[in-house]
Amino acid sequence: MAIKLLSKEPQMATTELAPEVQDKKTILVVDDDASILGTVSDVLGRDYNVLRASSGKEALEHSKDFKSEICLLLSDFQMAGMSGIDLATQITAERPKIKVLLMSGYPAGMLVLNEGWHFLAKPFIPSQLRVLIEGLISPDKASRFAAHVPTKN
Repeated sequence: MAIKLLSKEPQMATTELAPEVQDKKTILVVDDDASILGTVSDVLGRDYNVLRASSGKEALEHSKDFKSEICLLLSDFQMAGMSGIDLATQITAERPKIKVLLMSGYPAGMLVLNEGWHFLAKPFIPSQLRVLIEGLISPDKASRFAAHVPTKN
């Protein structure tokens, strides 16, 4: 099964990273809403290698087939066939170092997630998503960025 990689330059679908994108971290983005999947993938594709999946089953196949490290699973919370929680549970069993960020417009209140998992409420703006992800997968870079953000006294 081929995996789509998005970066600044178009790449051929593959289970291996092309040499020119090996220095970028990889994120697996999963959403059963094609427009959200496309938009989030496009936003993240400038800075990361993005593996796209439109279902939990497809995401598990990508995770199994992809030979390099996947730094982050970014998944919708509610999807047909498999929830984001079930997907994250299965992927973290295979890839214990992967970070988990679940997103949803969940209206029923607070969600209880496994320790170390994170939640992002929809709707969100692209800069909010990028800063959150940078903080999760590159905390040293994020803390340097935060130190340069002016604060009100």
